[in-house]
Amino acid sequence: MAGRLDGTVALVTGASSGIGEATAAALAAQGAAVAVAARREDRLLDLADRLRAEGAPGVVVHRCDVTDEEQVRRMVEQTVSELGRLDTLVNNAGVMLLGPIEGAPTEEWRRMVELNLLGLFYCTHAALPHLLASAEAEPRRVADVVNVSSVAGRVARLNSGVYNATKFGVGAFSESLRQEVTARHVRVTIVEPGATATELAFHNRQEVLEEMARNFAGIEMLHSEDIADAVVFAVTRPRHVGVNEVLVRPTEQER
Repeated sequence: MAGRLDGTVALVTGASSGIGEATAAALAAQGAAVAVAARREDRLLDLADRLRAEGAPGVVVHRCDVTDEEQVRRMVEQTVSELGRLDTLVNNAGVMLLGPIEGAPTEEWRRMVELNLLGLFYCTHAALPHLLASAEAEPRRVADVVNVSSVAGRVARLNSGVYNATKFGVGAFSESLRQEVTARHVRVTIVEPGATATELAFHNRQEVLEEMARNFAGIEMLHSEDIADAVVFAVTRPRHVGVNEVLVRPTEQER
């Protein structure tokens, strides 16, 4: 049977919109106190007001750039100081900048490596001691790291080379971490969304946006809540059940 998250604390990065916002709301609905983090503090404050109005047991807002390791350490320590513990980390912050490798603006590559990989690494490193402590404590005696990857972490595609590389890296890091901590009841889950209607694509150059529109024309895309459902499913399993990988695609998406 699934278990609620009463008495636990979750930290969600990239929570100012899309999958992160929906995930924070879904975890709070399961009884978790939530810390929400992103760079757009105004949106986080609006989300916090909504979650409190809906009965969230606790909400903490962090304006944080997860590519800055010191900011990440402060975010995690403040979460534990204000909410008392940390049971669930959802590494959702990320960026997708597509296009050919030939002639690419390499600053886009750096942005993806710094956010999709280093940001996720820093958050996990800072959170891990607290997750291990919670995994030994009531009420659930298990803790979770959920890394939001992508179908791009499974299949390399034309004009997606560096984004693919970062998401394949998330998969490798996650599996290595899983082997390291699973015997101590810290579970590691990768959630891999397919085409989802969020702001993620909007950071691309115009020619890339036009190509994406052609590629996904006529497909009913996923919603952020669909991915939040997958996260909640993974972290509410009984202590002896680890859901290591969840691939969620629109029914009509072929690849």
